[in-house]
Amino acid sequence: MENIRNFCIIAHIDHGKSTLADRLLEKTKTISEREFQAQVLDDMDLERERGITIKSHAIQMEHDFKGTKYLLNLIDTPGHVDFSYEVSRSIAACEGALLVIDATQGIQAQTISNLYMAIEHDLEIIPVLNKMDMASAMPEEVKDQIVDIVGCKRDEIIEASGKTGVGIDDILERIVTRIPPPSGNPDAPLQALVFDSIFNAFRGIIAYFKIVNGTLNKGDRVKFVSTGHEYKAEEIGVLKLKQSPRETLSTGDVGYIISGIKTSSEVKVGDTVTHVENPCDAAIAGFSDVKPMVFAGIYPVDADDYEDLRTSIEKLQLNDASLTFVPESSAALGFGFRCGFLGLLHMEIIQERLDREFDMDVITTVPNVSYKVYSTKGEETDVHNPSGLPAVTYIDRIEEPYIIAQVITLADYVGAIMNLCIDRRGTLKNQVYLTHDRVELTFEMPLSEIVFDFYDKLKSISKGYASFDYYYTSYQKADLVRLDILLNGEMVDALSTLIYRGHAYDFGRRMCEKLKELIPRQQFDIAIQAAIGAKIIARETVKAVRKDVTAKCYGGDITRKRKLLEKQKKGKKRMRQVGNVEVPQQAFLAVLKLD
Repeated sequence: MENIRNFCIIAHIDHGKSTLADRLLEKTKTISEREFQAQVLDDMDLERERGITIKSHAIQMEHDFKGTKYLLNLIDTPGHVDFSYEVSRSIAACEGALLVIDATQGIQAQTISNLYMAIEHDLEIIPVLNKMDMASAMPEEVKDQIVDIVGCKRDEIIEASGKTGVGIDDILERIVTRIPPPSGNPDAPLQALVFDSIFNAFRGIIAYFKIVNGTLNKGDRVKFVSTGHEYKAEEIGVLKLKQSPRETLSTGDVGYIISGIKTSSEVKVGDTVTHVENPCDAAIAGFSDVKPMVFAGIYPVDADDYEDLRTSIEKLQLNDASLTFVPESSAALGFGFRCGFLGLLHMEIIQERLDREFDMDVITTVPNVSYKVYSTKGEETDVHNPSGLPAVTYIDRIEEPYIIAQVITLADYVGAIMNLCIDRRGTLKNQVYLTHDRVELTFEMPLSEIVFDFYDKLKSISKGYASFDYYYTSYQKADLVRLDILLNGEMVDALSTLIYRGHAYDFGRRMCEKLKELIPRQQFDIAIQAAIGAKIIARETVKAVRKDVTAKCYGGDITRKRKLLEKQKKGKKRMRQVGNVEVPQQAFLAVLKLD
């Protein structure tokens, strides 16, 4: 146990975590040259295409230091704010963290939030200044920022480059000398923390865990504390590039267990595994449940695929513990699920993975947040979906979730960013100059205002320099109305949104214009209307495709022409009564892209 080191790599998005992990794996000869590829731990196609880490990946390395062999368990984590739950789980399974900071960019918002998360868990922090080989590196300025925030000495900051391999030896030495070995008792009853799980079509569910106390042998009878189910440990082992079976795992080891579990609800991330004969007294504490921020409905394109969609989402949930879902139905789209996501990128990734990994065609509704509605009788209900809103006469007040947003940016862009946040109903809480030209702005604003395109706007205003992080604070009273979209007088519930009254008129008008472009022309006029309750606030008409019935009628009395037009009008009217309007998939997505 003295020779085990568990650590993770945390950083802002794009600061070179995965590249640094590659160098560490090469240096310790964990992977051969033949197996090597860039970002070797990102094993999803989606991760490689987008160049981002979506899942945290664990791998074991062996390192000889001064004649002693050390086992290093590395967990590489995502950097994007939407995947911060993955980071929190990785941190719970470690004793130390490499804090990677880009020498060309300096400290950014996600760096700070991940750092605070690591400090809360009492991790040993090793600051690493990455990308030192770049011509635009500013090592001295960035070191000042690190000293201010981490509170370490200047000479403790390791200068490194994930690309060229500079400083990798120093990092390995610091990991061995500074990060404490895991604490725990190998002779105590077994206590293992499940921090991840994956689904394998042949072996069932594979749970990844870290042993906090005790020892686990192959063939032992184990049980999961929160569900109470018992299993036999058919195979246990450690995570190399592939899974590597072992007979015994002891305190401090990070490994996997295969016990032929087939149903996804039996494995919960954050659960504790213990022996059936000699169980531990209590489950491991300190593991927070995920709080979804954005809710959207996911429906199968073909109603017969409903059950397949359920199995796909369940399997996906094993691999991504931050996804939550409940069944719901819609008049326009049939049966589907209301899913909770950590953000819009998370939602996009889930949609893409359903398509690629499970071959599911789905329609996603307009994303929204969760509101608390208080009735006139004083009852409180949580509303995730605009169509679940009670009638206006029964509502006393609606409360919406607020967040504290931290934006770190260059001083030049402060004005434009303040305008953006104030337009989105934000209030400036604090403004701190971190260095002479870097500012941290703190806003309080409604979560619903950042759900759509806030992040994109922020990036374009600041030419990519602003970094953004947020955490949830409380519910506050809001003046909200339900905006409905009507097609030929029929409400399309999937396009309904709950929106701030001041923004409703503008949003309704833009929505009608967008739908006019996207809905194909029919044989009859289609009226597209935006309404608040019974009041119509905007309207567009998709004109009918008409045949020129008067073409054969030339000369003669005007009544001959009029007779033909009247006949056509009757046909159109009859057609309108039987015809229905198909809303294309793009229309649901277009709402997200309204500028």
